[in-house]
Amino acid sequence: MEILGYISAILIGLSLGLIGGGGSILTVPILVYLLGIEAAETAPAYSLFVVGIASLIGASIKYKQGFVDIKTAIVFGFPAIIAVYGTRRFLVPEIPDEIFTIENFVFTKRLFVMGLFAILMILASVSMIKGRKEIVQSGGRKFNYPLILIEGILVGVLTGLVGAGGGFIIIPALVIFSNLPMKKAIGTSLVIIAAKSLFGFLGDLSVITIDWKLLLGFTTLAVVGIFIGNQLSHKINGAKLKKGFGWFVLVMGIVILLKETQIF
Repeated sequence: MEILGYISAILIGLSLGLIGGGGSILTVPILVYLLGIEAAETAPAYSLFVVGIASLIGASIKYKQGFVDIKTAIVFGFPAIIAVYGTRRFLVPEIPDEIFTIENFVFTKRLFVMGLFAILMILASVSMIKGRKEIVQSGGRKFNYPLILIEGILVGVLTGLVGAGGGFIIIPALVIFSNLPMKKAIGTSLVIIAAKSLFGFLGDLSVITIDWKLLLGFTTLAVVGIFIGNQLSHKINGAKLKKGFGWFVLVMGIVILLKETQIF
């Protein structure tokens, strides 16, 4: 299972390189079910590091192509960074292992984290299956600051709780609230995801013990996968691949939800 887990790290990078996203949503399930990492706190922390490094590399590629808006990344990213750091540093450690009990049913911290993650997987899969449509914006650049602030905090808290990048939430928000073209929204989202994920990981350093050998090995394989996927992206139809991957993520999200609630 451990070998399969490390092989899956390459697949995460491949999906990021091929379709520009989606793979990071599988990081926590791979860490939990294949590598045996503790689900409630450690796996989301490790995922933040992996997602942060992978997004940083993806953002550097997009920046060279001219698809990153730095001002928007700062405006949107600042509240998200504060929220994710605060969530990992102060909120997550305070969540009890057993949140509440109803008769024989115990709602645990693991069930809360993995259940929320499964729901986000299902929402992300719908976004991938439906695809993104370019929204034609009229007029000059305008920032809806109140909504950007709320969205940034929301994304930061969700990222802090489950360790997912949240690109399927950030990209539409950048298009609607910041008036960005779709290609720039995708590139800018990678900068935001990288920053908030890595700052969120910093919030864990004084709370949990990090297995750096496992984490750096896993991350290195994911990065190798990104470069392989980026090369293959010129030869493979990304749109069809993304839709197929979306269905896979949907099934995985449902299975995880059933498994963690002990229905399956």
